[in-house]
Amino acid sequence: MATTNKILLIVNPISGDRDKDKMIEEIREHVQQRDMQLVVHKTDGNNDAEKITQSIKETNPARLLVAGGDGTVKMVAELLEDQQLPLGIIPAGSANGLATNLGIQGDMEKLVEIALDDHFIIMDILLLNDTVSLHIADLGLNAALIKNYEDSRIRGKLGYMLSAIPTLSKTEYPFTFEIEANGQKTTEEGILLAIANANSFGTGANINPTGKVNDGQFEVLVFKKLDFIEIAKTLYGEVEMDPEFVSMVRTKEATITSAKEIAFQIDGEYMGESNHVKVKLSDKKLKVAVPRS
Repeated sequence: MATTNKILLIVNPISGDRDKDKMIEEIREHVQQRDMQLVVHKTDGNNDAEKITQSIKETNPARLLVAGGDGTVKMVAELLEDQQLPLGIIPAGSANGLATNLGIQGDMEKLVEIALDDHFIIMDILLLNDTVSLHIADLGLNAALIKNYEDSRIRGKLGYMLSAIPTLSKTEYPFTFEIEANGQKTTEEGILLAIANANSFGTGANINPTGKVNDGQFEVLVFKKLDFIEIAKTLYGEVEMDPEFVSMVRTKEATITSAKEIAFQIDGEYMGESNHVKVKLSDKKLKVAVPRS
């Protein structure tokens, strides 16, 4: 463990729409008020993992802060698997699903207070075909929506809404999923299969109300039909979910297969199409600063 007073801030300059230079100065001011020194590392899309690893080694920080969206947090988490270095999240992406699930919200002063506090959660890490997932991954309509959103020039929730139109019109659904978990095989037909370590998407849709990020398990949920009333319920946080709309399996390991390749995303990042996803809990955990209840 580091014994320095240095805080290393990893910033994704192009995530979200917040002015990152202004944000950095706000964070620096709050860090200095705590008699600590801020070291800033900006990602540039070129060998970021290698450069961040080197920055961590050179800085030997007492804590690591990440300012970006789910993808940036995920990238950094992959580098911290073998370390006990605490992680503080400053949500600054177009979607901040993990931060939302952990209750990390507020103005910059509040966000820095949470990120530097000594109140932590020890999060589970999932491995999907050996790729880290902290939040929610899925196969089906939502992943196709993310692909269309990434191809769009319009950012934010409006971009997601506009991307829904071509997604629904061009995607052939429902899909057939075979799920092997807890020693059993089941076949389910649906529009989306979610692999959930957390409760909700960055949009606020609560698809996994009983899940916990630190319970040593994850949930596999199959949403069976395009029911706009039930979807609206998830957006408003209603937790009672109709079994005719969604099925759920809680497990520590699962294999999902399909006859044809389906759009696949992990933590908001489109991964291409896949017809085979092997999921398991990583032996590693992630130490994340969270608000006090």
